[in-house]
Amino acid sequence: MLISLDSTTLVANTIERLIGSDGSPYEKRVDAKGRVLSNECIADNLPFEELPKGWCWTRLSSFFTKMGSGSTPVGGRKVYQDEGPMLIRSQNVHNEGLRLDDVAHFSRSLFGRRGSHVLPNDMLLNITGASIGRCAIVPDTFGDADVNQHVLVMRPVLQIVSGYLHAAIISPLVQSEIMVGQVGATKEGLSATKAAGLLIPLPPLAEQRRIVERVGELMPLVEEYGELEDAREALDAALPGRLRKSVLQLAVQGGLVPQDSTDEPAAVLLERIRGQRRQLVAEGKMRAPKGGESIIFAGSDGRRYEKRVDAKGRESEPVCIEDEIPFEIPEGWEWARLGSVFSMQAGKNIKASLLSDIQTEKTPYPCFGGNGIRGFVAKPNASGDFPIIGRQGALCGNVKRATGDFYATEHAVIVSCFLNVDIAWACLFLSALNLNQYATATAQPGLAVSKISEVLIPMPPLAEQHRIVERFDILEPLTTN
Repeated sequence: MLISLDSTTLVANTIERLIGSDGSPYEKRVDAKGRVLSNECIADNLPFEELPKGWCWTRLSSFFTKMGSGSTPVGGRKVYQDEGPMLIRSQNVHNEGLRLDDVAHFSRSLFGRRGSHVLPNDMLLNITGASIGRCAIVPDTFGDADVNQHVLVMRPVLQIVSGYLHAAIISPLVQSEIMVGQVGATKEGLSATKAAGLLIPLPPLAEQRRIVERVGELMPLVEEYGELEDAREALDAALPGRLRKSVLQLAVQGGLVPQDSTDEPAAVLLERIRGQRRQLVAEGKMRAPKGGESIIFAGSDGRRYEKRVDAKGRESEPVCIEDEIPFEIPEGWEWARLGSVFSMQAGKNIKASLLSDIQTEKTPYPCFGGNGIRGFVAKPNASGDFPIIGRQGALCGNVKRATGDFYATEHAVIVSCFLNVDIAWACLFLSALNLNQYATATAQPGLAVSKISEVLIPMPPLAEQHRIVERFDILEPLTTN
């Protein structure tokens, strides 16, 4: 319903909004001499027609005796100083109030020559940029200030309750009008003329006060709910990652799938791996482990010990490593050094000019670096199915799986699995080890192959490796959505 502005105790102005004989809302404009300039139906312009009894629609300009923006002082930033009158800019205007921690100051003489002075109880509206639509009320006690061209100064009619007007301007209803009213092809902006024409639903003065009082009561609750909602959203966003870590933790500790007593023990698998390594060393296809082959076993006292065996079969004295064991593992599992389970080799450098950003017929092979696939190359330097560990860069310790022909740079480590160790299990367990914690503490963190070769890994039986992978494949969608 529309009624005349007089029923809201507003100061008389040059626009009247009435209900016509056809029941539609009209807007009449009258000049200073009382002559009617226009009288047109505005039904199509109203966000909605039905208003409570005693309310009416009016233009934003009806609330103010002044609406105008300022400008950047002559000389720009060079005239800013540490004290003096303030220059309010868009970054200072927030819906919760003015933030003056980074406010600019300029000289009093320059302030005296400007015409966009700010007074207590003025309303400031951002009219350009990403913060367009933000609105603040100037406090009752406020020093000398002016605004630049990005802020509109609006001086309210005294009878209007500024709190209600502020709530109306920052409401979704008026904010959507502000977005529609933006002008300018290259930069977002709201002209003073467009701002003056914004439609505002206006209640009687007494109801304005009641609305402001009620909003004041509800806003703390809304803010509290908002904080809880933000926390919930953050938890939802973090949950897949946390769930993935939990699943990986269960996998490496033997809690993801049940054990089967009929499985061949991991100790037998490790002995076969050691046999294969000895054969490859004898054939000159790989180097013997520095310091000898690591063998970890449980002593008669129940504690873990480690001995080293060189290429000639000579054994070192066992050393107790119980303090290094991070957790207990199921029966049939064994602890081993990463270098005892896998063979690891860093890739080779490649000139940037040989890399392509896209995969083409001339550059069909992916090139792995410290951050995953770095680009594509014409010739590979590896072929097969391997876990790839990033050893430098932002994703240091990140594990990818490379299959087929590919190139690995010096920032990636190619991990070869002995015998028929499950490749998918290897990728899963290497990811769970959080290898980036072993990176060198430098400006450019890096993983040394010699260092990660000494990392302890819990080794399950081969059959259980397969079961772990099958179970993880079922659960993984829950950890990525």
